[in-house]
Order: sequence, then C-alpha cells, then structure tokens
Amino acid sequence: MNTLNTPAPPATRVRYTVLLLLCLLAMITYIDRAVIGSAKDDMMASLGRPPTDFFYLLVAFQLAYALFEIPTGWMGDTFGPRRTILRIVLWWSSFIAITGLAGLTVTISGYELVLIGFTTLVVVQFLFGMGEAGAFPNISRGLFNWFPGSQRGFAQGTIWLSARLMGGLTPLVWLTLNGFIGLSWRQVFWVLALVALTWCIVFAWYFRDRPDQHPGTNQTERDLIAAGRTKADEQSHAGVPWGKIFRSRNLLGLCGMYFCLNYGWYFFMYFLPGFLKDNFATPDDSAWSKVQLALLAGGPLLLGMPGCLLGGLLSDRYVLHTGDRKWGRRLFAMAGFGLCSLSYLGAILNAQNLYVFALCIALAGFFNDMTMGPSWATCQDIGRRYAAIIAGTMNMIGNLGAALTNFVTGYLLSMYLGADNKPTMLGYQICLSMYCVAYGLGMFFWLLVDANRPLVDEE
Repeated sequence: MNTLNTPAPPATRVRYTVLLLLCLLAMITYIDRAVIGSAKDDMMASLGRPPTDFFYLLVAFQLAYALFEIPTGWMGDTFGPRRTILRIVLWWSSFIAITGLAGLTVTISGYELVLIGFTTLVVVQFLFGMGEAGAFPNISRGLFNWFPGSQRGFAQGTIWLSARLMGGLTPLVWLTLNGFIGLSWRQVFWVLALVALTWCIVFAWYFRDRPDQHPGTNQTERDLIAAGRTKADEQSHAGVPWGKIFRSRNLLGLCGMYFCLNYGWYFFMYFLPGFLKDNFATPDDSAWSKVQLALLAGGPLLLGMPGCLLGGLLSDRYVLHTGDRKWGRRLFAMAGFGLCSLSYLGAILNAQNLYVFALCIALAGFFNDMTMGPSWATCQDIGRRYAAIIAGTMNMIGNLGAALTNFVTGYLLSMYLGADNKPTMLGYQICLSMYCVAYGLGMFFWLLVDANRPLVDEE
C-alpha cells in the first residue's frame, strides 16, 4: 500500500488539557493570596492587633515572593516545570494551613500559650511567599513547552483570565463561606489548602514536562508544537548566561514596566475591599448590599478577564499577520498602560460616588490586564529555553514593586486616620494618584522592549 499520500491524522488536543490544569493552578494561586485580604479584620482581631498592622504581613509575603522568583525560575528551566510546580504547591498549601493557626491558644499546666503570634505570623507569611514564588514563571515555561509560538499570547492570556476570575470572585467566595455558611476564617484557609493538595494529585498524574513524554499526544500534535523550534529550545540546562541576561535591554524594559504595573495593581487585591467597606458599608446593610460590595470589590479582576484574553489574542493576531513581534507585543501593552492611568485618574475624581468610582476602577483592571498576555508572551519570545528565568526575573522586580506599594499604601493609610480610626478619603486619594503616575511611567518602559531579539540568538 502506498502511504506517501496518506494524510496525517488530526492533532490530538492534549495541550488544551494541560492548559486547563495550569489555569486551575492560576485560580488556586490567586484565591490563596487574595483571601488574606478578605480575612484581614478577623485575622488581626484574633491576634489582638489593629487592622492597620496588616500591611506588615503583605510586605513579608511580597518580599519573599520577589526574592525567590529567579531561583525557582532556574529550577523550572533546569529540572522541568513538573517537579518544580509540585514543590511550589505543596509548600504553599502547607503554609496557608499553618496561617490558619494564627492566634489560636493552648493551655499547658495552667498557662495559656499562643501557637502563632503576630511576629511569628510575619515569618510564616515570608515562608508562604517563598514557597509560592515561581508559580507563574514555571507556568510560563510549561506553556512554552506545550504551545507553538503562534498561540503563546492566547495561552498566557487564558492563564491570566483564569487568575483574575478567581481573584475577582474571592470576596464573594469569602462572603459565602464565612458569612453565609458560617466557616471561621481559619476553616476557610484549611479548605483552600485541601483544594490545592487535591490539584497536586491530579497534576502529578497527568502533566508531563514535554509533549513527547505524554502518552496521549500523537506525532501530529508534537510536530505542531515543535514548529520553528531548535533542539536547544527543548533542552534543560545547567549553564545560564547570567551576564548576558542581566545586561539585556529587553530585560531592563520588561522589569521596569512590570515594577510599575505591580505598584498600581495590588490596590485591587488587598486594599479595594477595605476602601469600599470603610466608605460605603453601613451596619444595617442587607445581604444583597454585602453581595454587591463583594462583587464591586472583585470588579477590576472580573473585568480584567476579557482584558487578559483580548490583549493576548490581539498581540498574536498582529504577530501572525505582520511577523513583527516587537510591535505585536509592545503596541497593545502600551495602550493598556496609558488607558489604565486615565482610568485611575477618573477614579480619583469620583472617589465619593460608589458606582462611578467602581466603574473607573474596574476599567483600570481591564486595561491593566490587556498587558498581561503580551508581557508574559514576550518572556517566552526572548527567553526561549530560559523562559522561566526571564519570567522569574521580570516577576521578581514586579513583586518588589508590589512589596513597596503594600508598604507605602499601608503606611499612608495608617497616617491618615479619621475619628473612627479608619483611613480617610484623602489618604486613599493620595495612594490612587501614585498608581496613576506609575502606569504612565510603565508605558514608556515598553519602548525598550523588542520581542524580535531572543537571548538565545544573541549567544
């Protein structure tokens, strides 16, 4: 029989199941981080500390998260994302469970001892951040291994869409579990730790580092994914050109813009629920009013979902039709930064009108997230087999920006307290103004980024 003209079988679709697993990981990552903002008041009350001290926990987490991004990115590039991601999730699920012990007391020989006091909890949050560091760089490396270059923006956009979905729903999940079902804040943390452990079991069973290691892929899918790659792109490595990486203008631009992005974005995650509660909640709020505030608190992340997907798809479409990754990645990210800055300006001018403010701040989330697909796809474009290291470096600097904004925002809000010991509107408006400026600066850092120049070619 002549098989020369026999058409190849259609490609299997294992890569999309891999994408689903990684999307679930992104969702779990975000709810485990965002829930601490919803639990802030209960947690600090359990410790006998004022809510204004909460920012010390945030800074400890973000600082560790930043410092360990590069080492865990290197681990993913060297040992493969499968082992590295499993270690990450097992570590952080353990520490979110330990966080649930904060403020608990035990009685020994008539003496009452606190299991985890405030200072110990700061250390626990540092270890929590250390463990979670590297999750998204290793997701990025996994996507590089499993998706062709023409779908990288789409895949990254889908990851961030999933993350934003769960981050945006976290206030509502918290209200459901804590407010309506009646779980304590500790029990909510333990439930989330169990969810993460369950995901680990499924991931360990199904995921493989590369398509050729997975029994479910056929040769057509492997060829589709491998198109345009070199053997070097598929290899793990021990020797990393650190000097070339850190002298790269591309990396300087990526790190600068991501510092600015994280400086402005973390208001959504940790401080927006408090702003809405401090300025618009009343003691006699109905259940619907509480749900409404929870949804508005999640608005920037929920509206960020289509932003994540749109930015990635537009970027991929531009690259596909023009072959120009430089402007394909740069154009839509710059537009996102500029429009996000204007949205923050609108929020500042309308900070006392709940619905107009909520619309402006949600639009800021949408335009912020238009940048996510192009940003992380650029890490793959220029990093290739060093994709996790490049992504880890970018995310490290970004999270130093997050640590800084958590400290500065927390400090400023504690400096501007009203008679009711709550942050005043002036304190919030000063913080919002800083975010507006940060996004304006971030737009110009993209002019240093050229996704047409991968590091491996420079070698």
